[in-house]
Amino acid sequence: MTGQQIVLVGSGHLARAVGHSLAALATASPSVGVTILARDGAAAGELALACAARAAVSGSPISFAAGSLAETDAVLERLRPAVLLCCVSEQSPYERVLAPSAWTALIAEGGFGITLPFQAAIAAELARAVSRSSPQTLFVNGAFPDAVNPLLAALGLPVLCGIGNVSTLNACLGAGQHKRLRVLGHHVHLGQAAEEARAWEGDQELADVTERLAGYRALPRVELNGIAGHAAARLVLDLAAGREVRTSVPGPLGLPGGYPVTITGGVAELDLPPGLTRAEAVAWNLQAGAADGVSVVDGHVRYTPDAAKVLPSRADGWAVTELDQVRHELAEIRQQLRRTKE
Repeated sequence: MTGQQIVLVGSGHLARAVGHSLAALATASPSVGVTILARDGAAAGELALACAARAAVSGSPISFAAGSLAETDAVLERLRPAVLLCCVSEQSPYERVLAPSAWTALIAEGGFGITLPFQAAIAAELARAVSRSSPQTLFVNGAFPDAVNPLLAALGLPVLCGIGNVSTLNACLGAGQHKRLRVLGHHVHLGQAAEEARAWEGDQELADVTERLAGYRALPRVELNGIAGHAAARLVLDLAAGREVRTSVPGPLGLPGGYPVTITGGVAELDLPPGLTRAEAVAWNLQAGAADGVSVVDGHVRYTPDAAKVLPSRADGWAVTELDQVRHELAEIRQQLRRTKE
């Protein structure tokens, strides 16, 4: 198989945004092939067709193919892709809007982090597939990477970084700007948080982050997903081509939250502004992420008091090695609560 190969996993809003942007952005790249995998192979095929049409309109040499998620190992062995991007999980952030219930009310009360087992399950399986079938592939995770990536790292699974969240903030804050931008931010900062995200132009910290982000935070979630997908497509194309990347991403090096980074040769390094240490940046992200109700520290998942009410038997948290068991326990609770409309 020739050319740069990318595997995109998912067929929902985020995967569609990434695929559409790949079709538009790959015009200046050499031959690029994208294989879209999804639990519903037909949905993957439909997305591949739509992306191919967009590529034709853009005059892009990129190609799109499709398959089933069950074929992941075979696809990895055959393609040896440069990048595998996960844009799928077992819990949609749109459920509160599309199918509100006692379950979605519980998420709103306890924090999005209570869905961590559902966010991590498929990402962990994909990371294992990369380890088994194509170890040189860079694994990039788009499923709640602020907390899932630390969990994957604690399990010894490969993950380069995430997409969305701080990457979206980076794109919004960088609109119309020309200086080097560094953003420190967490998933919670997609909305207004108790403590604002931090950003620097060059070495100068910005004092007007809230004002700059106000209009973007007012956008419908689908629009923010579009921005996230566009930034992710740019990142994936650069990684596949081996270009140096300077941006801000969630979960690099398995760290909680999001950080400015430099990625060279598939290796990420923090690119913090002068005067900010790694320990300080991590502590800041952990504090900010408390609003999501969960943190992953030293291989252990910990809950805030509100989030701990969801699984009383796990109120003291759980070891990351218990992921499958906790996911099963939480799935039973979700099933029961979904029957009760909000």
